[in-house]
Amino acid sequence: MSSANKHTTMPKSNQQPVLSALILAAGYSSRMGQFKPLLPLDGRTVIESTIATFRNAGVTRIIVVTGHEAAQLRPLLKDPGISAVHNPDYASGMYSSVQAGIRSLPEDIDACFLLPADIPLVRSATIKTIIGRYESRHPSIIYPVFRGQHGHPPLIARSLFTEILAGNGEGGLRALLQRHEVDASEVDVFDEGILLDMDEPEDYERLAQLAPRRHVPTAAECKAILAMLAVPAPVCRHSRAVAAVAEAMTKRLNAHGVIIAPDLVRAASLLHDIAKGQPAHAEAGAAIVSELGFPEVAEIIGQHMDIDFDGSSPKEAAIVFLADKLVREDSRVPLDERFRPAFERFRDQPEALRGATRKYDTALAILGAVERLAGETLTSILADCEVPA
Repeated sequence: MSSANKHTTMPKSNQQPVLSALILAAGYSSRMGQFKPLLPLDGRTVIESTIATFRNAGVTRIIVVTGHEAAQLRPLLKDPGISAVHNPDYASGMYSSVQAGIRSLPEDIDACFLLPADIPLVRSATIKTIIGRYESRHPSIIYPVFRGQHGHPPLIARSLFTEILAGNGEGGLRALLQRHEVDASEVDVFDEGILLDMDEPEDYERLAQLAPRRHVPTAAECKAILAMLAVPAPVCRHSRAVAAVAEAMTKRLNAHGVIIAPDLVRAASLLHDIAKGQPAHAEAGAAIVSELGFPEVAEIIGQHMDIDFDGSSPKEAAIVFLADKLVREDSRVPLDERFRPAFERFRDQPEALRGATRKYDTALAILGAVERLAGETLTSILADCEVPA
């Protein structure tokens, strides 16, 4: 079969699509000053992290395009399902590596992901989301989109392979794909990692700090989740106020040796009312956030309305519970003022009153622990706390 025919075969309509991943790791890394694919990232190398992203999403046929420092990469590419394809023309630019990768694809591949190795924090959940879109629609290109911006990796169908191989690289792959925008599909993802590359040393430092905490959504990702689920503006303002209070307490406690994860507190605070208005909204919100792939955050959200506290050192869930009780709408209030309406509303409903009283007592106990461990009053802890608009 000729190369042209090989790359114009139509996808198999009655079978699961066969997908591959092309990881581009051939460049000089000149701006970084070190070979990027071999830099350490959360206990492994950048290239190993990128490979794991696809494997964890069920993509088992992975091709790594090598060039510069190929001999150093080769020992990391010996696992089953990984193929190393050397691009002898890597000095001419990334387009030649794209072509080398496309040229090496087996005939049964229906579409391939394309990811430069220096974008290593894409979540496996994003890859799965893109796969789901391809299985349902079979577009020529699928772009993951975060807050309106296209990111990596695009999924490119076999129908474009021949044109990519015939191209001269002018304008790069982007220019070629833009000619097919009418056939492209966008899929919104809660994944800031699709935009995060590492060209400069400061980029790498940022990603190295972020990598161990990818099980927690960033503030930007939380904002995207709230927007996509159309959470009302007043609820978002309340959540930002709760986050500000919770982060202030967390910062002060951490300064006194109490270990509380700030990113967990921030994410759970921002998302705690994501299901506000639904029955049992704490449990409903926890289910939503767990389904999005953030079970630790979901567990905290599920406890923000009621929590057991043993009086010892508070953890993330206790901090979020207390912060929520210190904010009414988007303003800070004392606990007694926050609970007074509930006590009045339930004064003739003994069971409901007992529930409100229990929550009030729990909030007081957590507050007492926070002040004891911080060695100062809540007023002092929150003195510099500014609630964002």
